[in-house]
Amino acid sequence: VQLQASGGGLAQAGGSLRLSCVASRTSFQINDMNWYRQAPGKQRELVATITGGGIPITADSVKGRFTISRDNAKNTVYLQMNSLKAEDTAVYYCNVQNLQGRVYWGQGTQVTVSS
Repeated sequence: VQLQASGGGLAQAGGSLRLSCVASRTSFQINDMNWYRQAPGKQRELVATITGGGIPITADSVKGRFTISRDNAKNTVYLQMNSLKAEDTAVYYCNVQNLQGRVYWGQGTQVTVSS
């Protein structure tokens, strides 16, 4: 399984970015798809989840600003990030889970928000 994340970069506070993560070489049905982030000196935190049934769940810290979605036909999960803040600066990681709960991680993509 390979997970390829893209869409990170530099944005100004109040701006937007859209992250994508494509899962390839999968021989199993993907269940939950998740976005995590890790800021320098901090623990990795869960930002958003979209369940296998398409139910989105976002962390309180990004609720109302970030939206997670998925395209099952493309094995892709998206994270639309609006009204970005400096504290959103982090490396963002995607992962997917199969029906047995095994987790696969992608490489991170850097998001930097300038104030």
